[in-house]
Amino acid sequence: MDPRQQWQADRAMFERAGAYLPMVSGYLTPEFAADYTLAMDAQPTLSTDPNSAVPAMLTTMIDPEIFTVLFTPNKAADIFGERRKGDWLTDTAMFPVTESTGEVSSYDDFNENGRAGVNTNWPQRQSYLFQIMKEYGEREMERAGLARLSWVAEIDKSAATMLNKYSNLTYFFGVEGLQNYGLLNDPHLNASLTPAVKAYGGTAWIQNGVIRATANEIYLDIENTFLQLVTQTGGLVEATDKMTLALDPSSAVALTATNGFNVNVTDLLKKNFPSLTMKTAVQYGALSATNPQGVSGGNFMQLIVEEIEGQPTGYCAFNEKMRAHKLIPLTSSFRQKVTGGTWGAIIRMSAAIASMIGI
Repeated sequence: MDPRQQWQADRAMFERAGAYLPMVSGYLTPEFAADYTLAMDAQPTLSTDPNSAVPAMLTTMIDPEIFTVLFTPNKAADIFGERRKGDWLTDTAMFPVTESTGEVSSYDDFNENGRAGVNTNWPQRQSYLFQIMKEYGEREMERAGLARLSWVAEIDKSAATMLNKYSNLTYFFGVEGLQNYGLLNDPHLNASLTPAVKAYGGTAWIQNGVIRATANEIYLDIENTFLQLVTQTGGLVEATDKMTLALDPSSAVALTATNGFNVNVTDLLKKNFPSLTMKTAVQYGALSATNPQGVSGGNFMQLIVEEIEGQPTGYCAFNEKMRAHKLIPLTSSFRQKVTGGTWGAIIRMSAAIASMIGI
């Protein structure tokens, strides 16, 4: 019998039992219902791998705003200025220095004593050329393009960044093995002063990440450094001259220390040295694992007079900033060399720089 007809025949029996099923779409007759060997509730076996999702790439977004890794700023040229000297063919530079000599004599109409003269020196510096290679392939560029990256522009930016970072390093430390010195290690610089011992103990302004020196103690260290400048230059430097106080960023924070009269170190400096400018660079910090370009011996500071009687104290110098050589196309890639050159820091008047280490 047809299942629907069988249901209609058995419907009255189910209703007497209290089961009202108006929407029955299938019905097993008693002979089938008693045969449990049929297992008609089992799911059929899948011919594909079990899955209920879509490919992950369809639910992944690439943010079009690209962030780049940041480096510590290049501050040497900002602190000491920068000039070009010569070109990439120049290996040695001479910087003439003249000194007036002579003696006077008592006047007499017939006397011819006394004589004026000039002594000359020719200090030299050697340049250093350095380079970096840019390389990129056709497939490499196109694959980066899928991620909306301008690969060649990123390579160009990287090359310029690395050249500038190295130039900045030589401006501070020069190049070993050459007559090429930096602002922090020129052998003609005068010996650094030692800070005064602080009431809290030690000479450092900051200990264990806390400013321990008082505002007056910090100011006294800077004032003593200025006194050294006056002594070195024989009184040619005055408090109103344009000067740069160069120190590491953490030491600069210590200048916010305030005394009992609600006056901090910066206020004292502005009042007593009106033309003083403060600039920071991590290279003035203590040498450590996190600051591999720091100074051995503790935090360091320099007080630099910009010029004396119209003559500049010095400047950072390069002979080639960024020379891009020819682009070489290969079978499926490109290569290009980029060159820079440095003289380090040219210090014309070392007496116009005083320093202190261990602050």
